Amino acid sequence: MIESAENKRGVRGILPALEDGICCLSLVLLAVVPIIDAVMRIFFNSGFPGAQGLLVHLLLTAGLFTGLETTKNGDHLSIGLLHYVSHEKTRRVVLAAGYILSSFVVVLVAWASLSFIKIGLMGRLVCGIIPDRGFALLIPLVYIIMGIRFIRLAPLGGAAKAAAFLVPVLATVLSLPIIAKALWGFALPEIFLTMREALFTAAWYVKIPGVILLVLAALGGTPLFTVMGGLALLLVAASGGESDVVANQVYLALTQDNIAPIPLFTLTGFFLSESRAGERLVRCFRALFGWFPGGMIVVTVVICAFFTSFTGASGVTILALGGLLYAILKDHTGYPEPFTIGLLTSTGSIGLLFPPSLPIILVGVATQTNILRIFAGGVIPGLLLTLSVIIFGIVVSAKFVREKTGTAGAQNDKQRLPAFSVREALRGIKGSALELALPVFLVAAFFSGALDIIELGAVSVVYVFIVETLIHRDIRLKDCISVFRKAVPIIGGILSIIALSMALSYYIVDTQVPQNLAAWMRATVESKYVFLLLLNLSLLVVGCLMDIFSAILVVLPLVSPLGAAYGIDPVHLGIIFIINLEVGFLTPPVGLNLFLASYRFKKPFVNICRYVLPFLLIQLVVVALVTYAPPLSTFLAAFF
Repeated sequence: MIESAENKRGVRGILPALEDGICCLSLVLLAVVPIIDAVMRIFFNSGFPGAQGLLVHLLLTAGLFTGLETTKNGDHLSIGLLHYVSHEKTRRVVLAAGYILSSFVVVLVAWASLSFIKIGLMGRLVCGIIPDRGFALLIPLVYIIMGIRFIRLAPLGGAAKAAAFLVPVLATVLSLPIIAKALWGFALPEIFLTMREALFTAAWYVKIPGVILLVLAALGGTPLFTVMGGLALLLVAASGGESDVVANQVYLALTQDNIAPIPLFTLTGFFLSESRAGERLVRCFRALFGWFPGGMIVVTVVICAFFTSFTGASGVTILALGGLLYAILKDHTGYPEPFTIGLLTSTGSIGLLFPPSLPIILVGVATQTNILRIFAGGVIPGLLLTLSVIIFGIVVSAKFVREKTGTAGAQNDKQRLPAFSVREALRGIKGSALELALPVFLVAAFFSGALDIIELGAVSVVYVFIVETLIHRDIRLKDCISVFRKAVPIIGGILSIIALSMALSYYIVDTQVPQNLAAWMRATVESKYVFLLLLNLSLLVVGCLMDIFSAILVVLPLVSPLGAAYGIDPVHLGIIFIINLEVGFLTPPVGLNLFLASYRFKKPFVNICRYVLPFLLIQLVVVALVTYAPPLSTFLAAFF
């Protein structure tokens, strides 16, 4: 008996290890293959054989397995309104219902993918060895495991937990017609044809209450990717379409080469945040700017912008650098606590407009706009936002010091400032030279056309890995797995949403919803400027409720036709979208950065809101300026 129990534990240990291994290996190869291809192309005039096909299928594998890893701990992106429910039993019921619904949806997608793989794929070989169907079979496998995991995550016990496992069984029963299609093709036996028509009819009648239920589920914290998948399945079925259309879109979404930079730049950001790169950069910029009053404000804003531009997630910047910068600003420089916390919270998302920002890449994917143009379009608004916070911070801090301490206090404050030292400045530059070189190299290589966006992401990962593990040795080789694991929830969350948002977008575009919405809006609101005002207000609310990745993939495809109807340049619209969501992180009562700052600095939420308010107001002024002055976004973009 003891030996049998040990064997079971061994099997349970092997499966997670295998899952972790596939997840990490696919991400590593995703970084290595583009570099090998580029080197072979430069030196041997011939790229890596089958590199393109291998790359997109590695992306498919990474997308599926990072999504599976994200499911393991319930880390999928969702709307956070459940945090406001104080009644514990109600929270558990809503959470359990969301997980059960998620299990139902992903199992439906899993069975639908079998039909797509059998009929929709041609069985071509990847790198002359593995058929693409072999990679595609990971879709049903991973989604079935996801379905089981969602049930296991549901906070239920005893008989309720056992009953919940009937949900994936029910999804399987409802999928019998599509399973039969995978077996018999289009020549279905009569019983399955009858069942399929009955399901189409049922979907038509429950379409409106079903959509309402799914929207409420999203507000209740159900993972957004399953909500979008549920909407796609329901609406497609209600219109008489087959569910394998949804699986087809999942496959197409996760084999788009233009989303490969997303996991690559996310890994780059996490290698930077998990190393001591932040400390070296702070030491460098402190030596360069810390000698004059307000110099540490410059350091804080620049460092936060640097990190956020790579991670794409403002929360990572606050959590990774908040403690270090707080100690310097408050304890060593002498700024008051409210000002210090307000500055750090407001600068946690300030780098989202600078390359290689993940939100900018996603805007290009969602709107089919040249990513190079959007990168260029974000530079001036990004600089404007950064400089406004720096100038505002310096003015306010100087005024506070004068009013609070008087002349004697100001003299003491000056005494706390280190004298400028060329030696210290050079030492700081030398210590952080490799990190400082990274954004310079990436911007030069990308805007010159030397590297495409995928190669850029691959080079950035390998470069940072070498710098932080082999040169600086901040991260031990055996600890690299933990860096991957910390990056996986963001990678898996984004790629899972991309997969099923494309399925929903397919239905929305096919039924001309955006065009009809644009026509209605154009007839209702004649003024372009009134539309922009409404757009600003709406996006600030969206930025409060949703993470930036979900908002871009869910809302932007609906907004784009509206922008076109009012003659708004797509680059300008994309920058408006990002900067509004960026400021939405700071907007009470549910801005994400407000909660993260409350957690990080251990201060009441209401206090955080009060500390941030002055910085929020100045950023809103910049939002208005960027919105109503299109050349700020389009001037540089016109050169590309």
